[in-house]
Amino acid sequence: MRAMVVGTVLGTWLMLAAVVSTADARPVCQLIATGGTIAMRPAEAGGAPVPADSGETLVAAVPELAAVADMEVRSLYNVPSPHMNPTRWAGLHEAVTDALSRDDVAGVIVTHGTDVLEETAWFLDLTVTSDKPVVLTGAMRDAASRDFDGPRNLLAAARICVDPSSRGRGAMLVMDDTVHAAREVRKGHTAQGAFGSGRAGALGEVRSDAVAYYRRPEWRQHVPLVTGELPRVDIVAMYPGADGAAIEAAVQAGARGIVVAALGLGNVNPAMAEAIEEAIEAGVGVVISSRVASGAVSAVYGYAGGGATLEAAGAIFADDLSPQKARILLMLGLQHAAGGDGLQAYFSR
Repeated sequence: MRAMVVGTVLGTWLMLAAVVSTADARPVCQLIATGGTIAMRPAEAGGAPVPADSGETLVAAVPELAAVADMEVRSLYNVPSPHMNPTRWAGLHEAVTDALSRDDVAGVIVTHGTDVLEETAWFLDLTVTSDKPVVLTGAMRDAASRDFDGPRNLLAAARICVDPSSRGRGAMLVMDDTVHAAREVRKGHTAQGAFGSGRAGALGEVRSDAVAYYRRPEWRQHVPLVTGELPRVDIVAMYPGADGAAIEAAVQAGARGIVVAALGLGNVNPAMAEAIEEAIEAGVGVVISSRVASGAVSAVYGYAGGGATLEAAGAIFADDLSPQKARILLMLGLQHAAGGDGLQAYFSR
């Protein structure tokens, strides 16, 4: 009888311990560190910031994270934004996909330099299939600055990562407690308040006690990454007096695609138009974007170099994608389609 009582008490204690343990458990977020200003500090007093801190160092500097998530760190790269490239994007895609495939991982946080942060976010939004959140963040000031913004941004990213309502929104970027969708976000300033989503508006905001979402991204698509060897795609700018030499150089360098940062609705001068037509005839996919910060391109004008004439020549129109984001979609599209008709489908709503 005594043995039965002891056994019952022990069993009850173990059950209560399991309940308490479950209640105390935090969701697992994997932080994949790739470098950027958030991981930089001067190598010597008075010096310029350089890559320095690992992902583990970033997490250790924000003790509040322990109350939000069980942070698991993978230091993948430690490079500044200008050193990011398609090969590293492919490696990051693999790391993110591996993490999200685990049942115990609620989502992934990617720390990254801000100069091309929107491009990496867009690449992951297009290529990652999981509906778990992928949250990208960084910092505008280095880790040695008195007003270093990295810890606040990292804590905001963790809150997004564990919030169940973050699922199904694709890759997101958070800076200054504001949540942006990968497709729409742009870096629009070189200092604080750098990121915005234009007329589309932010996805939501991170508050002291919750993540508040306003909407979901209206247009998302998936373009599988076939191999890590992405085709060469160059961006060529249109400006008064441009003669098309940059397009010719891109073709000679082996570009399989060219994105033209055109004027206004998607217009160029006659010399650029001639070079574009020759590139298309040579089998190069040419996408027309705009150097204007907001708005979509459209085949409106019929003069030499106008959008309507470019469309008639076989050029592809990028809708409202910036030249740098159009380039990423074109690189991925070229792994699946070679002709203009097939490629246009990736850019059409």
